[in-house]
Amino acid sequence: MKTVVTSQQVAKLALVSQSAVSRTFTPGASVSKETRKKVLAAANALGYRPNAIARSLITRRSRIIALVMSYLENQFYPLVIEKLSQLLQRQGYHVLMFISEIDEVDGVLSEILQYQVDGIVMASVTLSTGLANTCADAGVPVIMINRVPDISALVRRATSSVTSDNYQGGRMVAQLLLERGHRRIAFIAGLENSSTNLERERGFNEVLSTAGCPAFRRAVGHYSFEGAEQATRELFKCADRPDAVFVANDHMAIAAMDVLRIELSLSVPRDVSVIGFDDIPQAAWGSYSLTTVIQSVQDMVSATVDLLQQQIQGEIDPHNVVIPCRIVERNSVRPAQSVGLG
Repeated sequence: MKTVVTSQQVAKLALVSQSAVSRTFTPGASVSKETRKKVLAAANALGYRPNAIARSLITRRSRIIALVMSYLENQFYPLVIEKLSQLLQRQGYHVLMFISEIDEVDGVLSEILQYQVDGIVMASVTLSTGLANTCADAGVPVIMINRVPDISALVRRATSSVTSDNYQGGRMVAQLLLERGHRRIAFIAGLENSSTNLERERGFNEVLSTAGCPAFRRAVGHYSFEGAEQATRELFKCADRPDAVFVANDHMAIAAMDVLRIELSLSVPRDVSVIGFDDIPQAAWGSYSLTTVIQSVQDMVSATVDLLQQQIQGEIDPHNVVIPCRIVERNSVRPAQSVGLG
């Protein structure tokens, strides 16, 4: 049986205290360069590996962050996983990922709390009032990314959020389409009850209504590829077709463009302009060149980790952080010089 090397042995060889060894292997702890060098050299010579489980029993911190997702087919969320995991790992945390059904997150979160996690990040799922209260009582901060918490006071008590400015994003889409001369502007919604969809559509509709040009038609794609395909067919089944479509995210917008061009033999943007939301990598592919609203994944992830650290180290004080967004214009929208020709 292999002998386990202890921190005391490392301290003895390095001629430092055991607490110095502990600080060397604790992310963010204060230790001089000289001491760190001696400890690492001794640890390497002895084959020492710190015991994260033992440390968590002493510090009462697992340094584990639970990440809860409901679906990954939307290419926006793999980007969130990648950036969030990288940033947390650089700061000495480990990510424990759970996949949940959209409406069954309570069962998963009950399991998560058994792991004594330091915090929870939720993407594309919502938190019930009961579990929000449980997390608050346990002192476990919950950050929702790309969602805002329910209006319930108990949910808000435990839950912070980081989102893009979905409302302004929807307004910018409507303004651009109106400027390009579109008047039969349709909308493909995501999930009816999701905060992202509600805010994007609210901003979009306000601008159109103020301009005396209310949304021409509407269908629901449920944030799925197949749902967006069917929604597009529904919108364009009549002879009086939309001349532009705002789609609640890029994942659905790509599906809509495929139907428009392949099934209906329509030209984008000559016959119909299309705008999405997210700016996933595929949006910039030459075959789509999709005009879309940029959500900065890096900014959203940085804000999420900042909130986690603040609330892990202190009191849970929920905040709602809103990240500005902007439109990137590609080739799926009628160019300015074409206004008045269609």
